[in-house]
Amino acid sequence: MEKKRDPMTIRYVYWQEEDMWLGYLEEFPDYRTQGSSSEDLEEHLKDLYNDLTSGVIPNVRRIAELEVG
Repeated sequence: MEKKRDPMTIRYVYWQEEDMWLGYLEEFPDYRTQGSSSEDLEEHLKDLYNDLTSGVIPNVRRIAELEVG
């Protein structure tokens, strides 16, 4: 039996252009997706997250924080 993962929350940026909803995951700003509704966009963002974190997409660029000073 496969162990169920605990749900997690990720932040995303979104906007509407005409009849389409566009967005990207805050951690992966180079990879955008779209949907016909905000709910459809969220489903596409979940799929994108799975692809980006599973290794399906090579050479993924990320955002990180660095403490200086």
